Amino acid sequence: MTQSSDITGKTKDAGFQVGARKTFSIPLEEAWNFITSEGLSIWLGNMHNRPLKPGLTYFLDNGCYGEIRVFSTQSHLRLTWQPPNWPRPSTIQVRVIPNGAKTVIAFHQEHLPGLAEREERKLFFKNVLKQIEDKFS
Repeated sequence: MTQSSDITGKTKDAGFQVGARKTFSIPLEEAWNFITSEGLSIWLGNMHNRPLKPGLTYFLDNGCYGEIRVFSTQSHLRLTWQPPNWPRPSTIQVRVIPNGAKTVIAFHQEHLPGLAEREERKLFFKNVLKQIEDKFS
């Protein structure tokens, strides 16, 4: 993926994108279990159908919907995310990365429609990481 030299967060191949990550003093298994269960409502929303598995089409209370594309236990998941007013779905990837006795939780979203949506999602993920931090502090 090539970064555009004109606008921060805009790529040649995936449009606008944003990422956020933070290291937490919790084991990887605990981070994964939280992200894929209780914490799901923090970073994705209230999902009407489970369990998470590749191919699952999901629907959220806020009208967003998508499909789980990848679910690699204790590693990462990748899904499409389509708000009702966006012209196409974006892609969200969530990773848990071991860092000694700690774990990095990372969010990345691409195919955002524009700079305003990028800034909105940047603030959103910053808030998500703060909520996770509050949970485990």
